[in-house]
Amino acid sequence: MENNIDVRAFLTGRRERLTPEQVGIIGGGRRRVPGLRREEVAMLAGVSADYYVRMERGNLSGVSLEVLDAVASALRLSDAESEHLHDLARTANTGPVRRRKTPSPGVLRPSIQRMLDAMTTAPAAVTNPRQDILATNDLGRALFAPILEDSTLQGNAARFIFYSPSARLFYPDWEAAADNTVAAMRTAAGHDPHDKPLTDIVGELVTRSDHFRQRWASHEVRHHQTGAKQIVHPRVGDLDVIFERLDLPGTPGWAMFVYTAEAGSPTAERMLLLGSLAATEVRTGPAPAPRPGPG
Repeated sequence: MENNIDVRAFLTGRRERLTPEQVGIIGGGRRRVPGLRREEVAMLAGVSADYYVRMERGNLSGVSLEVLDAVASALRLSDAESEHLHDLARTANTGPVRRRKTPSPGVLRPSIQRMLDAMTTAPAAVTNPRQDILATNDLGRALFAPILEDSTLQGNAARFIFYSPSARLFYPDWEAAADNTVAAMRTAAGHDPHDKPLTDIVGELVTRSDHFRQRWASHEVRHHQTGAKQIVHPRVGDLDVIFERLDLPGTPGWAMFVYTAEAGSPTAERMLLLGSLAATEVRTGPAPAPRPGPG
């Protein structure tokens, strides 16, 4: 991924989504294209027009933190977008981020698996920036069975969303699931653009999926730390869950996602049913899927 191309696309996209009224500019004459003019961004950021034009053309070399923050403020960037801009600038100035040696992809520390196994009433899963599901507890494996049991997906949640027809049934708000997945991958790519496994799967998805390619080109980034998720599970029906992301500092880029439901809610009851079905199958082998209840 070429840094200058990413910088240009990111800054241009953020500038074009703003209107003069949003930043307090009244009038400004006729506009042939949407969004702010480059000189308006420069004025708001307190830099010369030539300097901002150089930045938007993809050259962040030597740009100070203060200027980056000023541009982020002028463009009304979110926290995730501001961090992404700083990541792009760091790459432009220092090249690849050097990291200490960590376990190879797919090698899980036993202590992480023990932590997963200790969670018996909430589904949990560990993922990497590629969206591979690296490990789960029993309930997590049952929850994400449609992904994990399809060998063509290789346990990858992004492949499931963009390749599998059942993804639109599993995620009723498929558009949001697709947007969030691509934004998370774009955020990770900005943080470490030299992550070859991530680059490889992005290249695969861009080639095979128009939906992914269009989203990737938009350069949307966002934090994916907590939120609500709706799932229609093929075994137990509708699930409304809250997820929390726990980063695993010992393995940069890996995170544990834990899914919970309000006590006494229909989702909590269905989670118990899912856990019971999973436990039964461990003892006796898979059973025919029950028909989901209403709602």
